[in-house]
Amino acid sequence: MASSEKQFILRRIHSLLGVIPIGIFLIQHLLINHFATISPEAFNKASDFMWNLPFKIVLEVVVIYIPILFHAIYGLYIAFTAKENVGRQSLFRNWMFLLQRITGIVSFIFIAVHVYQTRIQAALGHHVDFDMVSDILSNPISVTLYVIGVLSVIFHFSNGLWSFCITWGITQSPKSQHFMTYVTLLVFIVISIIGLRAIFAFV
Repeated sequence: MASSEKQFILRRIHSLLGVIPIGIFLIQHLLINHFATISPEAFNKASDFMWNLPFKIVLEVVVIYIPILFHAIYGLYIAFTAKENVGRQSLFRNWMFLLQRITGIVSFIFIAVHVYQTRIQAALGHHVDFDMVSDILSNPISVTLYVIGVLSVIFHFSNGLWSFCITWGITQSPKSQHFMTYVTLLVFIVISIIGLRAIFAFV
């Protein structure tokens, strides 16, 4: 297989995993957290339901960890080898290209920290509940970093939908790509509202 063909296949896999299952998991995870806007008890009930799913470990490894690791590692390779031309021509799409790479790196760091603070702590015997998350967000610095991290992840997913549609041949014409820009902007706004409301419900 030629190097160009291999890169093409890897990019398509990378793009697909960013939407399915990672994007779906992101939305589901934020919706679970959003239960905190109702009450601590509502969040604890939703969290316990997810924690007690059958075959949880298998689901986490196959549906979450392996896809995220592949997407993150190959995404970092793209981020450090891709050549953007923002400096030469400041077109909107070129800026989105650059921001996609920046938010990818920020998202990678944020997710690693978040997994340590929640999933690994749970494996060490700590219960993931409203109080745990509230303790994590108990100071302004943590809240600020979580806002940056969550918005970076949401932007990376939303803007990634645009390139996903091109990579998989869904939007081929300039008109359809322009329309998809507005769709992804709407996706970013809606999911950001859910994510931010969830964060501040724990504060």
